[in-house]
Amino acid sequence: METKLVSVDNFLDNKMNYEQAVDILKNGGVVAFPTETVYGLGALATDELAVQRIFEAKGRPSDNPLIVHIGNKEQVSDYAEAITEDADKLMDACWPGPLTLVFHKKPGVIASNVTPGFETVGIRMPDHPVALALLRALGQPLAAPSANRSGKPSPTEAAHVYKDLEGLIPLILDGGQTGVGVESTVLDMTTNPPTILRPGGTTQETIESIIGKIHSENEFPGEQAPRSPGMKYLHYAPEAPLFIIQNDAQHIGIALDSLHAEGRKVALIAPDEFGDLGADWYFSTGPAHNNEATATNLYAAIRKCDATEADIILAVETDLAGVGAAVMNRLMKAAEGKRYMN
Repeated sequence: METKLVSVDNFLDNKMNYEQAVDILKNGGVVAFPTETVYGLGALATDELAVQRIFEAKGRPSDNPLIVHIGNKEQVSDYAEAITEDADKLMDACWPGPLTLVFHKKPGVIASNVTPGFETVGIRMPDHPVALALLRALGQPLAAPSANRSGKPSPTEAAHVYKDLEGLIPLILDGGQTGVGVESTVLDMTTNPPTILRPGGTTQETIESIIGKIHSENEFPGEQAPRSPGMKYLHYAPEAPLFIIQNDAQHIGIALDSLHAEGRKVALIAPDEFGDLGADWYFSTGPAHNNEATATNLYAAIRKCDATEADIILAVETDLAGVGAAVMNRLMKAAEGKRYMN
């Protein structure tokens, strides 16, 4: 299959590109497109065969649910039931934006493989002009996980999508680098109080300022199917083993000396201030203590490590303030929980 990559931005006439994408989607195909978080791989959420093509292209486990993307808030009632007052408040305040709300799903509308084994569905309205233009031109919901091979770092540039899925999908809409850089927060509105199933681009602090105290659930225990993307399977992993290391220059310097003494080549993912510590490869995530910059740059930095000959990757931890909780969630999964200890 030929994979076309077409540029869409505010300075071009994009009508033909959107028409091409809509035509592919209405005929049961898949299209990659940018959102404010990461690039998504979309298919009609009401078409089971189309949704299956997402799983096939990504190599994604079939019990891993997908998020449904819509172009207008009014569409929520077409696919969900029991929409609470708190949910309305969050949609008014946070949509479009990086917040997925989980509702009881309306029977017989969304394809069963979008929410395998569950009577709930996660819905969001993305805050990106390309995503919204595509959704509104289509007029139908898109099931869309990140547009990468399953388990790999999520794509924040069209080139990342092309590297992972070239020959597996027909079209990538290139809208430039994404802004938020980590996926949406997933908030289960069917519990009382609501529960964060996955931290993301909308912070717990923001949500609680709108609807009051909520629960946070970082992991789903046991072998049951995940209730949200990112809860069960290995995610965001580079080729070399990744270890989280504390945010301390002396500690990192000692680690680098020790690893070099063992003959190991090291890639370091760290803030701007750690670039002169002697790593074989260094990839900046932006200014220190700027969790928003770290979120934006994290996946690209992890992907850059795959272009090196590093034997080990050290990634500097963040605090948990704001989007830092989402950054650490992704790092812990990329590292499979491993920390580097001198």
